[in-house]
Amino acid sequence: MKYQVVIAGFGGQGVVFLVKVLSIASSLKNEKCLGTENHGMSQRGGSVSCYVKIGDFSSPAIDEGQADLLIALEGDEALRNIQFLKPQSGIIAVNANEKFPKLDYKTIKIDAFSKANKNVFNIQALNVYMLGISLAHAQNFPFTQDEIEQAIHAMNEKAADKNIIVLRQAIKDANEEEI
Repeated sequence: MKYQVVIAGFGGQGVVFLVKVLSIASSLKNEKCLGTENHGMSQRGGSVSCYVKIGDFSSPAIDEGQADLLIALEGDEALRNIQFLKPQSGIIAVNANEKFPKLDYKTIKIDAFSKANKNVFNIQALNVYMLGISLAHAQNFPFTQDEIEQAIHAMNEKAADKNIIVLRQAIKDANEEEI
């Protein structure tokens, strides 16, 4: 298996948390994994992007045009990182409203901010929500729901149950709504 993911958001949204969850899921599946934690301006709420490479890779960096999936916790961050997607098969899972532009990529778009404002889930779990959206609709996603849930438990047992509720809500929303 070879799968490359770019995760983009703002500082404090949990981008690094997702890198760790995917790394743990890789370990549970006995897959090699390389991940970066490009904090950038994270302490000031600035842009943060990280890479996860699952499979037999020798470098953690993802070159332009190589990512299978871009998980964007905010629409502008999707646009800032779109150059990393594979031109023909890259997929974007983005938290954005109807104003997000139509792109030449398969785009899984959901207005997660609106759902959090309606108390569908706690905004602090936006990262896990978008992971669930990705899990439900990203073609060839390298992990099952069970593997991601195990990784969430391994990452933080104390908060695992709350995060898994959000993950399952996202999967439910993704399957019920036209995304």
